[in-house]
Amino acid sequence: MVSVSSSYPPTLTEEQYGFLLSTVKDWSILNGLAVRPPHSFVPQQVDPSRCLAVTAPVTLFPSLFPRSCFTEARAIQEAYNELYAAIARDEEWLREIVHEYDLSLGLFRSDYMVHQESNGSASVPAIKQVEFNTIASSFGGLSAKVSALHSYLHSSGAYPPTKTPSLMRIQSLPSNPSITSLSLGLVTAHEAYGPSKRTPPLPLCIIFIVQDPENNIFDQTALSTHIQTTYNISVFRLPFASIFDHTSISSIPSRPLVYTPPHAPDSYYEVSLCYFRAGYSPLDYNFSPTKAWQGRLHLERSAAIKCPSILTHLAGSKKIQQMLATPSSPHLSRFLEGRVAPEMVERIRATFAAIYPLDGSPAGRRAIALATSEKTSAGYVLKPQREGGGNNVYGTKIPAFLRSLGDELQWRGHILMELIKPPAVRNSIFRNGQVQTGQVIGELGVYGVCLWRNGEGDGGGRSNGGKGEVLENWEAGFLLRTKGSESEEGGVAAGFGAVDSICLVDD
Repeated sequence: MVSVSSSYPPTLTEEQYGFLLSTVKDWSILNGLAVRPPHSFVPQQVDPSRCLAVTAPVTLFPSLFPRSCFTEARAIQEAYNELYAAIARDEEWLREIVHEYDLSLGLFRSDYMVHQESNGSASVPAIKQVEFNTIASSFGGLSAKVSALHSYLHSSGAYPPTKTPSLMRIQSLPSNPSITSLSLGLVTAHEAYGPSKRTPPLPLCIIFIVQDPENNIFDQTALSTHIQTTYNISVFRLPFASIFDHTSISSIPSRPLVYTPPHAPDSYYEVSLCYFRAGYSPLDYNFSPTKAWQGRLHLERSAAIKCPSILTHLAGSKKIQQMLATPSSPHLSRFLEGRVAPEMVERIRATFAAIYPLDGSPAGRRAIALATSEKTSAGYVLKPQREGGGNNVYGTKIPAFLRSLGDELQWRGHILMELIKPPAVRNSIFRNGQVQTGQVIGELGVYGVCLWRNGEGDGGGRSNGGKGEVLENWEAGFLLRTKGSESEEGGVAAGFGAVDSICLVDD
């Protein structure tokens, strides 16, 4: 990939650049590849009613990506779905007990970077997992639109010929089914819920539990609009802070969740599925911590299928990732035994980077020694037990950060992960009206849909005799997020990266 990247993307004349950028902006707004502008770009006093939208942060070209790594990441996604469904069914292992419920849905995303040894182009690229997301796995809507944008730019002649014609061709730009596949996952859970549990029956609906305000609303409405127009299913948005204001649980044994839209207070719907696009960040609970947690418990106690349930949410924590990735850990094999082929277990294990706890165990003490040294900490990243961009601490900043926490018991809320060093390619990022061109690195996310039945007493991966079972399982498209090669964080919504698509190249 190094040998071909020097001629990609093609050099543009001033006229070509103007035409390309104009096409990107117009196509994006026409097709909903948009976000609400941050106040740093459009001041609040200019747009007090939040009616403006701007092109989402995107790359002008699809980024080069090794075909073998892309193929492998998609091939192992269903096995990863099996793994986290098994973990989420093992309440004892997660040390958490919640009210018994039957069905659970996961819209997962497994994030990877390409890892290539520093000895140059002779080394074979491989994927290494950054994290596994079990809640609010975002950008499934916008990622499909960026793939469509780049394909349109190619077919419309907005891209000039490259010096290597075989690089930029339609066969190298994989289609991205993330909108249709993720939407189908939500619809499948809705249908699995069955008929209304009320007498007389109520019409069914899906509710998206959301942040308010939400800059990334168009990513979410790409899914909800597809569901409503394709399947004729009612979908409503419910702010996380307003759960108690608009929902109630019927006082019958089946515990149906009833939703009353604020714009139609005389209408009642039974909720088949709660899809969480909020509740993953501590900031979501700051408005009233007691009320916020009671609201989350309120939904958990209801009959509505949760995406994710609290157990599935916990299964995606960094600590679980660390326990699976520890070289001597038996947990990966235990959870997947009898569920996938042994060869697939090893392919998953091969994606793990070195991850350590910061505790009193032998591995933990070794990690503390690495993390507190100015020299050795340079090769690691410190990650907290939380979601959302902008929370990691990198390299030589780690020792001072740990000292600022004081008590070593506070360190246990983090894991230490070996840095993945992907090869850089060249691209241009369009964000908030400005274009920046230079060396970039990408993070590939592969989406997965998994619907499973929880069984009372099911031990997850403990044996093959548990009552729980996976009902549906498929890989559901992909996301490529790109950032400047010098940037440490890559969260698009957090203000660091851009949504990209893929131009496949052979190793």
